[in-house]
Amino acid sequence: MAECGLPERVVLHVRPSRRKGEHDRCGRCGRRSPGYDGGRRREWRSVDCGLTQMWLAADAPRVRCAEHGVTVARVPWARHGAGHTLVFDAQVAWLAVRTSKSTVRELLRIAWKTVGSVIDRVWADISAEIDLLDGVRKIGIDEVSYKKNHRYLTIVVDHDTGRVIWAAPGLGAATLSTFFDELGPERTAALTHVSADAAHWIASTVTQRAPQAILCADPFHIVAWAIFTRMAFGFHTPQALIALVMLNLGGPTLTLPGRT
Repeated sequence: MAECGLPERVVLHVRPSRRKGEHDRCGRCGRRSPGYDGGRRREWRSVDCGLTQMWLAADAPRVRCAEHGVTVARVPWARHGAGHTLVFDAQVAWLAVRTSKSTVRELLRIAWKTVGSVIDRVWADISAEIDLLDGVRKIGIDEVSYKKNHRYLTIVVDHDTGRVIWAAPGLGAATLSTFFDELGPERTAALTHVSADAAHWIASTVTQRAPQAILCADPFHIVAWAIFTRMAFGFHTPQALIALVMLNLGGPTLTLPGRT
């Protein structure tokens, strides 16, 4: 960067607005809370300006939340506990579902495990606002292996929309029962068809939890899953892989910061 005459890193010193009611809120739940101390100064990576990395720096005071105890106060430009701004997270998520693993890493100059952390929290925010299990009638159930040592994800697809509506680490009746627990008895009773492979644990669980549904023996597969499981190497947790699958196949529309 030096040969271009540009700084590699620029730090912008900022502070949250002191508008009434907007400060002294818990970073986890947003509840107004009494101040605890001045905390320490922190930095957040933001979107680059050309070849120069941009960072925001600000004091990070702590508050005493009635529910979460002593915690860092909320800031308007970043999620709690994140080292990146909201717009940086949005950029990472958008690139992760549209480009290759190497492109994201090289363009943004971040590690792939960092990408996993970003998309995990982006999906957490999106999933809190939508109900992918609403109105499902025809579903497909399958498992996909990732990494080594026979690690699996159980995945459920809505055949009417073609979207992945649920995924969880693990394999077997106990994992699949978690899906039906989340679906609830009323929506489970509304299922009409369930497609799966010949796995006994799927058939027995479906028969027990949704006996009215027609169990179809035809297997289904989504080729893209193999791509996602290869991308899982470098992620710390299976939740990051699940977030990547859901952002790609769960139906949310991601936009770049500043675009509508």
